[in-house]
Amino acid sequence: MFRVELSKASRRWRTLLLAAAFGGIPVLIAVAVQLSPPTQQGGDAPPFLLQIVRNGLFAPLTGLAVIQPFFLPLATGLFAGDAIAGEAQGGTLRYLLVRPVARARLVLAKYTATMTLLASLLVWVIVCGLVAGGILFGVSALPTLSGTTLSVVDALARILGSAFYMLLVVSGVASIGIFLSTLTDSAPGATVATIILAIASQILDNLESLRAIHPYLPTHGWLAFTDLFRFPVEWSAMRGGVAISAAYTAVFLGAAVLNFRRRDVTS
Repeated sequence: MFRVELSKASRRWRTLLLAAAFGGIPVLIAVAVQLSPPTQQGGDAPPFLLQIVRNGLFAPLTGLAVIQPFFLPLATGLFAGDAIAGEAQGGTLRYLLVRPVARARLVLAKYTATMTLLASLLVWVIVCGLVAGGILFGVSALPTLSGTTLSVVDALARILGSAFYMLLVVSGVASIGIFLSTLTDSAPGATVATIILAIASQILDNLESLRAIHPYLPTHGWLAFTDLFRFPVEWSAMRGGVAISAAYTAVFLGAAVLNFRRRDVTS
């Protein structure tokens, strides 16, 4: 069932457009920096743009950082929000259940397909960034935030680790999207609700006056992957991000399974 769901989702136009957008972001950044290199005198230039000029390994890392606030929630909402509601809206959900398929298995297959697609998009960002950054600027040892340097192999491992961490922490939002998808027959409704929730959570996580609720927000700790580029690596923030995401995943994925098992499917 997982293979079928993944095959269906990967052939849709929205998936191909998302792949083009995700892959295009690090390429466009690298090309823009090459055509108009930022200078130390340009005080408005983000520091990482200065680093891309010196080392192409910063291109995939910058790509990951750029997609996280909006494009990653957008992809998560599209995949998770459409998972069940899209089948109901299209009138195919009841036909899926005509076969001897357990409802819990269907929900879990949809969730796994969603996470696999998100993982593929993150890897695609890295690949496109490496190609563009390597061609335009070359690759070399990567400086860390602590002033040390990482070999090219170690830097690539940590960039991949950043993508893996981003996938882990977005799993909570994906599970919320799957849950919302079991509540409605409107795929756009579940999609938009998931995206709004993720973006609103990020905004609240940056309001100092709401510091008390920060540890309980589903997007708390999303930016902690930058700690992988310290020496030694600081794990506390990443552990917190993974823990809150795991909690949201357990609660909302379990709620999605329970709700879908009780749902009267008529479409």
